[in-house]
Amino acid sequence: MSMLIRRLMSWGMDKGIDLYARRSGGTDPDGKPTPAAQKQARGAREAAKRARQAARITRRLR
Repeated sequence: MSMLIRRLMSWGMDKGIDLYARRSGGTDPDGKPTPAAQKQARGAREAAKRARQAARITRRLR
């Protein structure tokens, strides 16, 4: 039971991080992301990837 809860929590955290990374940034009048927003989104995705890796490592250490 606790393993199921742990897996659901990690899945939820991953989804939340991804959602935040996608929602940040600005758009131009056509609705397309600006180059600055694209760069920021790329950085956010990389940060999310590192956060997931760190969470994975800490789960292994426990």
